[in-house]
Amino acid sequence: MRIAVGADATGALTDALVADLRERGYEVLLYGALADGSDAWASIGRAVGEEVSAARADRGVVCCWTGTGISIAANKVDGVRAALCADAVTAEGARRWNDANVLALSMRATTPAVGLEILAAFLRTPATSEPAEQREIDKLNCAT
Repeated sequence: MRIAVGADATGALTDALVADLRERGYEVLLYGALADGSDAWASIGRAVGEEVSAARADRGVVCCWTGTGISIAANKVDGVRAALCADAVTAEGARRWNDANVLALSMRATTPAVGLEILAAFLRTPATSEPAEQREIDKLNCAT
């Protein structure tokens, strides 16, 4: 599985996320401050979203100070469902009921330990196969 990870700054959270993904055997594609030092959060969110939308990455993870701006940027890409999560239960719900394919985290409010719990929930939880839920998820596409 390939995971696109982008952030507008580096720190303990991003270091822990990238290391954990690599330890799990995922191929990690880096964007923004993790790749070239860029702090352009809107461009980074869009770049990660485009990787997921084009199926060059199976899922994405984006981080900025609050997690809000970068998640909004990712959500501007058709087919992306970025969810800003502060705990593992929310991440599970975002995957299960919304088929979230990009996880957004706040670098200000998320400790590395909590971030790893959230990431684990995001990676292990499948999306629902219920037709009624899928019809709702389909309504989230930008072109719909």
